[in-house]
Amino acid sequence: MGKNELYFGDNLVVLKQYIKDESVDLVYLDPPFNSNRNYSVIFSRNGRTDDDNSAQIEAFEDTWTWTHATESQYNDFVATGPGKVVDALSAFRTLLGENDAMAYLVNMAPRLVELHRVLKKTGSLYLHCDPTMSHYLKILLDAIFDPDKFRSEIVWRRYGSHNDAKGYGAVHDTILFYSKGKNPTFNKQYIEYDEAYIKQRFRFEDTDGRRWMEQNLASPNPRPNLTYPYTASNGITYQPPANGWKVEPGKMADLDTKRKLHYPAKDGGRLRMKNYLDEGLGVPVQDVWNDIVSLGGTSPERLGYPTQKPVSLLERIIKSSTNPGDVVLDPFCGCGTAVDAAQRFDRQWIGIDVTYIAVDLIVKRLQHTYGDDIIDTFELNGIPKDVFSAHALFERSPFEFERWAVSLVRAEPNQKQVGDKGIDGVARFPLDGGGKIGKVLVSVKGGKTLNPAMVRDLKGTVETQKAQMGILVSLTDPTRGVKDAIDHGGVFTHPANGQQYPLLQHITIAELLSGKRPQMPPTLSPYIEAKKQKLPTGKTSLFDM
Repeated sequence: MGKNELYFGDNLVVLKQYIKDESVDLVYLDPPFNSNRNYSVIFSRNGRTDDDNSAQIEAFEDTWTWTHATESQYNDFVATGPGKVVDALSAFRTLLGENDAMAYLVNMAPRLVELHRVLKKTGSLYLHCDPTMSHYLKILLDAIFDPDKFRSEIVWRRYGSHNDAKGYGAVHDTILFYSKGKNPTFNKQYIEYDEAYIKQRFRFEDTDGRRWMEQNLASPNPRPNLTYPYTASNGITYQPPANGWKVEPGKMADLDTKRKLHYPAKDGGRLRMKNYLDEGLGVPVQDVWNDIVSLGGTSPERLGYPTQKPVSLLERIIKSSTNPGDVVLDPFCGCGTAVDAAQRFDRQWIGIDVTYIAVDLIVKRLQHTYGDDIIDTFELNGIPKDVFSAHALFERSPFEFERWAVSLVRAEPNQKQVGDKGIDGVARFPLDGGGKIGKVLVSVKGGKTLNPAMVRDLKGTVETQKAQMGILVSLTDPTRGVKDAIDHGGVFTHPANGQQYPLLQHITIAELLSGKRPQMPPTLSPYIEAKKQKLPTGKTSLFDM
């Protein structure tokens, strides 16, 4: 297996530039649903007081509007897109007009076309959505894949109940399953029999407690070549049924040896086969999934990311439509559940997300789950690796640049850009053994101008917020005045061990990229940590499998 890939960027751009034709075995996507909601990441409560309500920041906005940019995007696609898909999108515009639903579909259409392109002939796509847009998306997928490539509409019952005074409670999501070709990879999955089924069907029990049900040994069709009499191990010879036995003589003897024949109690009764409960695969999974529950607030899987799905949901999809070593792609990978599931079950993976906070969370999730060695198994793309690409990120999105820079000093990004008093992140660390927590305020400056007033503002905010330290991170080198202001900022003495740190510090992006870090006590993780994977017995590494 080659290295896995994690991309920070627009998935349309990444797909076009980096993902080859017919190179992916499974696409799972859980895109925005057009829900008209804003979703926030919830951070770890480590180091927060009960009245500190800053433990979440907005991750993404799932609200769509028709704009001039949407009009341009629509016109470009109509001019260059596949004919059937263009026809479908044009029909949607006639039906819907220029509204939020249409803006959403214009955004999704070119991405779905690209996902179809990268799928292998034996590959499959699972699109996770809800009833808000599922009917439009199905028509769009019919236009891209052809209607005969539609396999299933899976209903995932994610909640037991949902109170809605004005209608029926919405308790399910929809997963649309399409294949690229006529013969996709598919491995049938099974779930355990429920108690009612067991009691009804597995009514018999051997003396050793094994439960079984009867199965007819008579053939449903005439089998003249299997009309032999059979002398069983109990010494009785049984005559074949009118249509013959189901099995060859050797197979009949094998069933007898394994105590899987049920001898009739009455003379002339029919010989039957025992179908043991403990040998059954279970019930084949159908298209209504009500055995996988949504993650609750106290679930050990919960990472605080909005719309997070359980690993068991992705496990079923991945095991159904891929084999070990196959490639799984998630172009809206969020907190990385599909990536995690692919890693667990020996699949290669490609993850893409447009927000830096999601990519950073995935990296931390993989480290927490599998250990730091996991970093060597995947390539992290789109994250600045030099000053030039850092400048490019700042020009493209100052907000994402700030979040990236804050993460380099192991701090938590600020809730919002506006009204932040110049503070873009906070790192927390233990002050003593009694639970008191210290704070390091982080201010990021991506512009060309850096002056002593910025240092004075940082010191003033450190004082007013009763923080212990302040760090100024910049793209540009400090001026002499900035250095002087930093040098006269004072000293913080750690109360637990007496160690001293500069109260104010300045560090450049170039220094951070080279491996240098500010002088500060070990900080608490800003993220809710994933549950560690346990090593199999006798193994010393999760990668020695």
